Amino acid sequence: MARSQALEMEKAIKPVVVVSKCLGFAHCRYNGEIINDAFVSRLADHVDYRPVCPEMEIGLGVPRDPIHIVSERGELRLVQPSTGRDVTAAMLDFCERFLGSLREVDGFLLKFRSPSCGTNDVKIFSAQGKSGPMGKGAGFFGNAVLSRFPDLAVETEGRLKSYRLREHYLTRLFTMARWREAAGKGKMKDLVDFHARHKLLLMAYNQSELKKMGAVVANRDHRPSEEVFALYRGHLAKSLSRAPRLTSSINVLMHALGYFSQGLKAEEKAYFLDTLERYRRGAVPLSVPVSILNAWIVRFGQEYLAQQTFFRPYPEELALISDSGKGRDL
Repeated sequence: MARSQALEMEKAIKPVVVVSKCLGFAHCRYNGEIINDAFVSRLADHVDYRPVCPEMEIGLGVPRDPIHIVSERGELRLVQPSTGRDVTAAMLDFCERFLGSLREVDGFLLKFRSPSCGTNDVKIFSAQGKSGPMGKGAGFFGNAVLSRFPDLAVETEGRLKSYRLREHYLTRLFTMARWREAAGKGKMKDLVDFHARHKLLLMAYNQSELKKMGAVVANRDHRPSEEVFALYRGHLAKSLSRAPRLTSSINVLMHALGYFSQGLKAEEKAYFLDTLERYRRGAVPLSVPVSILNAWIVRFGQEYLAQQTFFRPYPEELALISDSGKGRDL
């Protein structure tokens, strides 16, 4: 498969992303505001968004009195302090109905710190009315998403200000979308092709799981294709569950450098190695050394590397290097 063919095929695959409706789609925040997030907007051309506002879906209007998560006798409730209204049951029922109705979904992009959509860092208050939060956790909808879809890319717009988190989120999102496409065809040749094109990416993420996936694809036990696909997906999801270590990504980058070392000038190789050192220190994102290798892939016509998704795990237009410094912990 030529590089141009691989790029065209990937452009045709758009991840399906459930997104909080307040993130640029509707004035549905509790105070009637809308949050215009640059990353959410930039991603729009590359995914199919499915906006939703859980709070509006359970009948809370706009504007509305804020809701809080409160802890009472060890049980979390979702209440509206100003009115005393308890919307716990309504929210849990909506989560079950909405998430259960999703037939195609590759990831979620939710509102940071929201008592409904937040996935972490949401304030939890005491039912006794003590001032200030007693702890933090996930919102009701966010928690339901994490519980039902632990294998998918789930993040909040606040955490994605960090380029390390963005790289991992986007890689996971677009990889699972490509997997959905391959699995939908259900033929062993599509599984073999998927595994071959993702080999270096999976090497960077989890070498142990990569070996297991290779054994699954080999299918020496002659399992039926449905079982093979299911086994492979489990290992794929596990391999992508954590961002790759810097050393693992550097090992893959050095492996790729070996394909060009004979044709490079000493100055070019030195520049690349210096870039790797800056990546190791966290001074630049992974996309910077990868962009250098991509240029060499084209220059030397390296077809094997051209097919590897490691060098373009998601559209290059999304490879922003800005970083707020927040949300660095994975």
